[in-house]
Parts: sequence; structure tokens; C-alpha cells
Amino acid sequence: LSFVDDISDRGDEFHCTAKFRYRQKDTGVTVKFNEDRTKVEVIFDEPVRAITPGQEVVFYDGEECLGSGTIDHAYKESKLLQYV
Repeated sequence: LSFVDDISDRGDEFHCTAKFRYRQKDTGVTVKFNEDRTKVEVIFDEPVRAITPGQEVVFYDGEECLGSGTIDHAYKESKLLQYV
């Protein structure tokens, strides 16, 4: 997980948009940091299909890239999705 600039002024939770694929439309998300700010939980405004561990997520505020990270786990309806 890395951010382009210091985003500490955004607090432990903030709303922005994200992309999971190059040509995908921006998707509204809420980003929640863990206690030591090394990982985040990403909660979608609307359901999104085919998010899988290993994919990159890129966060945006309008046209500004905030940062990115690699997806460790994916959940659907609060259940961990298992991939073989």
C-alpha cells in the first residue's frame, strides 16, 4: 500500500474513487485504514464483480491519483471468497 502524498489529513476513513482495471470506470469507495495504517479495507458504494487477490487497486480524488495497493483478500456479503 502506498500513497503519492501524505494523506493523514483525510483521517482513518475517507471516500474517493478507485479503479481495478485499466479501462474501468471509476468506482466510488470508502477506504478504512487499519490501526497502524499499513492496510485498508475498501467498501464499494455499489457491488463490483470479479475483484480478486493479486489485482492492483488505484485510488483517485477526481483526476488526482492518491495511491495504490495490491488486493490481499476479497469478500462478498461479509464472506471471504476462496480462490483455488
